[in-house]
Amino acid sequence: MNHRKLGRTGMKVSEISLGCMAFGRWIDEAQSLRVMDTALDAGITLFDTADVYGKGMDNRDPRQSGESEAIIGPWLKGKRERVILATKVHGRVGTGVNDSGQSRYHIMQAVENSLKRLQTDYIDLYQVHRFDEETPLDETLRALDDLIHQGKVRYIGCSNFSAWQIAKAHGISALQRLHLYESVQPQYSIIAREIERELLPFCRSEQVGVLVYSPLGRGFLTGKYRPGEAPPEGTRGASGEQRLKALMAEDLNYNIVDRLRPLAERRGWTLGQFALAWVLSNPVITSAILGVSKPEHILDAIKISGETLSHEEMEQVNDICGLPETH
Repeated sequence: MNHRKLGRTGMKVSEISLGCMAFGRWIDEAQSLRVMDTALDAGITLFDTADVYGKGMDNRDPRQSGESEAIIGPWLKGKRERVILATKVHGRVGTGVNDSGQSRYHIMQAVENSLKRLQTDYIDLYQVHRFDEETPLDETLRALDDLIHQGKVRYIGCSNFSAWQIAKAHGISALQRLHLYESVQPQYSIIAREIERELLPFCRSEQVGVLVYSPLGRGFLTGKYRPGEAPPEGTRGASGEQRLKALMAEDLNYNIVDRLRPLAERRGWTLGQFALAWVLSNPVITSAILGVSKPEHILDAIKISGETLSHEEMEQVNDICGLPETH
């Protein structure tokens, strides 16, 4: 497993990381444990979760959040020093008026609850889950800075931020001598390339680590979904995930998958392996987060660690996506 430096920090993380959103939500505890064991044995060191991950994301009951962290916690015993543990704060995790967002009040309460569920004394990367328009950035940043000084958090990052939002946060941190957001977590795949316009150039310029989620287009880029056919049983599509349903409603996406097949076959790879290698061929990307539900998904993915697509292959993908050539 290849490892890459997280932005400007000295910490290295596996270029393929494990997303734990499915734990306690789409797969049970026993299966979650098998997935984590396989990931760690395969050399994956970065495990990414959030305090909101759980059944509550689907049934809209915020009291049923935190299941992912609660499953990870007991498993971590005896393995803590081998894992780079990342979690997030922002989403609604209770029915109280302050049970969401990035106020000092909520962050200080949320981090203690995460530490308790994760059964650890520290979080390696604590990320705000999305931009909070209701809370002053300096309030959030000072609270996160305090957590670093208290030893409860080692690095801070953000998720679903645009370039200007990180730039604003960095400016405040610089002026007030606070720790910076060292990473950002956006969506990125062959069929979701919006971050190439501004976010990735910014991250390259400012040495911000980029941990991308949904590198396989929520599973769409594995080729398992067919137009006009019911999603295979046990898949995200069958569970009715809304963002995947939106991808499945676009005929263009099916066309892209069909045209990618020969490129993957030429390499002797599955479609999913090709799509993952495409993401990791971008030098700005630090790690691709895999949200898997079966151990074999991990074993397939790690086969392409260290592989890089050629310039010609990258241009062929651009052509398939209807994008201009790059030189």
